Amino acid sequence: MDLTIISTFRCNSRCQMCYIWQNPTDPKEEISLKTIDKLPDGFDNLNVSGGEPTLRKDLAEIIEIVHPKARITEISSNGQHPERLVPIIRRFPDVKVRFSLEGDEETNNRIRGERDGYRRKTEGLRMLREAGGTDLGYAVVIQDENVEQLLPLYEMATNEGFELATSALHNAWQFYKNDNYFYDRHSVAREVESLIEAMLSSWSIKKWFRAYLNLGLIEKILGHDRLIPCTAVKEFAFIDPWSDVWGCNVRTDLPMGNLEKQSWNEIMSSEAARQSAGKVRACKQNCWMVTTARTAIRSTLVPGAPKRGPAYWVVANKLRTFLGLGIPFHRYVDYGTIAESPRVNRSSFLGTKDKGKLLRGRDDPAKRYPLRVFQNQ
Repeated sequence: MDLTIISTFRCNSRCQMCYIWQNPTDPKEEISLKTIDKLPDGFDNLNVSGGEPTLRKDLAEIIEIVHPKARITEISSNGQHPERLVPIIRRFPDVKVRFSLEGDEETNNRIRGERDGYRRKTEGLRMLREAGGTDLGYAVVIQDENVEQLLPLYEMATNEGFELATSALHNAWQFYKNDNYFYDRHSVAREVESLIEAMLSSWSIKKWFRAYLNLGLIEKILGHDRLIPCTAVKEFAFIDPWSDVWGCNVRTDLPMGNLEKQSWNEIMSSEAARQSAGKVRACKQNCWMVTTARTAIRSTLVPGAPKRGPAYWVVANKLRTFLGLGIPFHRYVDYGTIAESPRVNRSSFLGTKDKGKLLRGRDDPAKRYPLRVFQNQ
């Protein structure tokens, strides 16, 4: 299975679509190295994220512990402090690193509230390449404000030899925000088509399957059902900064246990995990992020291989692209049915003095996650 360790809620970005930076954790309360060391071996993709993981002074020690426990070890960062990752990459060149980048300089800095974020990320990723990094790239959250830059961003990353991971605007308890909605679902979804075509025009098998992932993002953006049922609890899980293990990072009713107090096997075989798995089977939310989509696409027998449905779509449409026939999106996507969503404006925090306030005493999940309802449709 895949696992994401949300190592901290501290963050030095001030994103308009995520308020985690307004709700920082106390470093003294964050998951410890001793607790992380309790994890078993054998994970497929193990992602150390945040908040901003480079704000953990012991990030290098965390990677030292988890690297032997997974086929792929990943760090999801805002890229504001790439120099802190250089020693890690020199030690483990195969660690996968993704810097959040939302478009060109003006767009990225406005969306993420970063004064000089674009330069730091682009120069920083080159710095990690010089340090020997072999799996480096950017990650973009597709939203109305940046979707027209999606294809140029992909081309920029490709020209530099970097990857581009995509997700779409959504809600989650780790964002402390449950009002992320698209302004114009149709226009945003249509723009993603160009990225899919570009990925299928490449000669990278990985990008072909990313094209399928982006087809799922179109469905998510339009408010349609998932392409493939969710596999939360069974094939992926999240650990929050308080060592609580959750079936996913959206619903606050999928607790499974606490790694500080229990062993991993006790958590996975618990009644709480069983009940959470049952709720997942009945879940109607259309969450289609890399974590939730990758595991759904992946074969249950051979983790490195896809299920037959996605594989057939990729082969068929790669062949059509090669023959110059184009991708028949109308066969896969019903643009005549688009979910309604309220108009909730997103505001940039660039140049403002807004900052997070540390609240101690959040000794139970109800206090940690006061927004109880999160909807992704």
